[in-house]
Amino acid sequence: MKSFASLLTAAALGAAMLLSPGVAQAAAPNYVALGDSYASGVGTRSYIESSGSCQRSTKAYAYIDAGRIGANLTFVACSGARVADVTANQLPSVTRSTNIVSVQVGGNDAGFSSVITECAKPSWLADCTGAVANAQSIINNTLPGRLNTLYSSIRSRASSAKVVVVGYPRLFNGTDCNAGTFFSPDEMTRLNATADLLNSKVSASASAAGFTFVDPTSIFIGHAVCGSPEWINGLSNPVSESYHPNVTGQASYAGLVQPAL
Repeated sequence: MKSFASLLTAAALGAAMLLSPGVAQAAAPNYVALGDSYASGVGTRSYIESSGSCQRSTKAYAYIDAGRIGANLTFVACSGARVADVTANQLPSVTRSTNIVSVQVGGNDAGFSSVITECAKPSWLADCTGAVANAQSIINNTLPGRLNTLYSSIRSRASSAKVVVVGYPRLFNGTDCNAGTFFSPDEMTRLNATADLLNSKVSASASAAGFTFVDPTSIFIGHAVCGSPEWINGLSNPVSESYHPNVTGQASYAGLVQPAL
């Protein structure tokens, strides 16, 4: 039988091993989620009360993915944010201790909400063609410079972080099933083409910065507004929920984004 002293020695050695940094569990990564209403989770109809008008949801892809990978989430995405808002109000959350960043922004810079509102009107009341052309001009000529500056700032603040840039889905399947909207097939085609253009510019800026771009276009095909099942809300009450991913849409985003984090 082992002596009492030897048992104490063994116990002490075991405790030392448990406390040793070499066998300690890895620290949870620090994840900062930046962006606009698509990133905050608008469209899910359930928001964190303290987030106020930013409308951050526990159903948003960043929140879901942080739980899946065991990350410490700093969730600062905010409804209505443009690149300038991300820079001024959200970017300070990115620090040298940040390990992962996701960022989804650009749609509001192009005025996508106003374009959708204009194109939803009857043709004799609206200038959808002009609204789309103006949005495409901003996407082509103004947005890339803004994104390049933002992405450079993210890299400067967190030089070793994994940065994932998230794109936007096409909103339409070619059918308008919502009472109160008057999208023509041609208008829906042009709006989808504008989403594709937006993704191409966001992707190019992400690539230039050395960031990973996640493109949701293919997984949302068949599940846009009036799809079956629908992952993007059509005209909704309140109207702010309209043309944003619903709970299923955000869950689908989460499945797409997680492998890139």
